[in-house]
Amino acid sequence: MAVTYKILSALLSYPTEDLQAAAGSFVQLLDDEALLPEADRQALVRLIKQIAGEDLYELQERYVQLFDRTRSLSLHLFEHVHGESRDRGQAMVDLTDLYAQHGLEITANELPDHLPLFLEFLSTLPEAEAREHLGQPLHIVAALRERLIKRKSVYAAVFRVLETLARVAPDAAALSAVLAEPEDDPDDLEAIDAEWEEAAVMFGPGAPDDDSCPQVSDMLARMDVPPGAPAPAARPALPTAPSAAAPTANGDPLADGQ
Repeated sequence: MAVTYKILSALLSYPTEDLQAAAGSFVQLLDDEALLPEADRQALVRLIKQIAGEDLYELQERYVQLFDRTRSLSLHLFEHVHGESRDRGQAMVDLTDLYAQHGLEITANELPDHLPLFLEFLSTLPEAEAREHLGQPLHIVAALRERLIKRKSVYAAVFRVLETLARVAPDAAALSAVLAEPEDDPDDLEAIDAEWEEAAVMFGPGAPDDDSCPQVSDMLARMDVPPGAPAPAARPALPTAPSAAAPTANGDPLADGQ
């Protein structure tokens, strides 16, 4: 399961030359791990072939249009539960601490709620624990899948696979709440300016309580780490196929960053 999560993380990352070069091995790696039903596999293969074979600048433009300029498709999980409220900062700290307790250290320019990073984290966990953590934001995953399907985006395949891996249905009420939020048009510049205008922050009497975002609090509470966290582990590397001339010592195609 670790390989599949790494590949899903890579597919949701900003397209680069390195990603294009690695993508050629993704199908074989998925087949070797054999976690996905054939329909999910085929949907992912289409995205993998696009990333591997299309013009890089077109891939980057499409990615930015979808995930960076369209707020309702943001890959930042907390964006969909409390937007820019002040609770988001503490939620970020808590999630960063969770990663650190499992040995995943992030850099200063990474936001911990970014879905590709969250999937890297899941790739370091035992299967049952990864599935449990994936279930917490599953309503957000499902909402993003529906929105991408409406846009006829091949990226919807990744979110479909995540729902398959979770093996549970998303919370219906939470999913409805996310889908009830308006979908923005990245080409409507006036609307974007209005939506991203920072709300006033209140201090003192009448200010909102620290727990004013129960969805995030509940999500993080269910992610609590039991005592005795494991020793730090190496940051997962971009998945690549093993070299026939230099196999890893334990036979794992991704061991030692391969």
